[in-house]
Amino acid sequence: MTRKFSRLFWTLVLVAVLLTACGAKKTPDPNEAIRQIVAATLAALPAPTEAPRSTPYPSPTPFSLVGLFCEYQFCIGHPPETSFFDQRAVQNTAVTSSYSDGYLVALNGNLFLQVIWQYAPGTADPSFLLDTVIDTKVDTKTGNQEVKLIHNMNVIYTPITTTATTVLPFGAAAAWTCGDRVFAWKAYTPQAEAAAPLFQETLDKFTCQNQ
Repeated sequence: MTRKFSRLFWTLVLVAVLLTACGAKKTPDPNEAIRQIVAATLAALPAPTEAPRSTPYPSPTPFSLVGLFCEYQFCIGHPPETSFFDQRAVQNTAVTSSYSDGYLVALNGNLFLQVIWQYAPGTADPSFLLDTVIDTKVDTKTGNQEVKLIHNMNVIYTPITTTATTVLPFGAAAAWTCGDRVFAWKAYTPQAEAAAPLFQETLDKFTCQNQ
């Protein structure tokens, strides 16, 4: 074998080895690459936030709105057969009661009710509004004026008679302070003994803002 041929032979052998080595290298599997990308993406995702646990709440207690007036940020009871309405709105549709000042009336053939209130912060004595709700032209205080503690409120109460109507000649009037307002109540009734329990039932449902 000549030197020239020997050199060519070994060159071809080297080329064959290199080609064999290149041919032995596997072509990357695209599916495997996709699996690796998906696995890396899932690993990088933040862990899911635990769902909030349900908080048990007490079941609502049924509460009847029959015989209850709630407006102007206070509630007050009344007989179911009557309903309060805004007397000012009836007299003048442009003027209505408000939080700071109001006038309600309820009536039927056997009963007349009136509720008024005024904004009077710091007032402890509600006597001035009792004198306002009693119309001295037709109403007369009878018996002794009483001070009652009802729902931690000092309430001034007095029986009255009235000549406003011959059908309802008796009644009562009362006044009290709740929060930053003073309230007054008046009733005309057919019998004198009907006024006191009526007022008690009325105020049993009374609540006001900041009470």
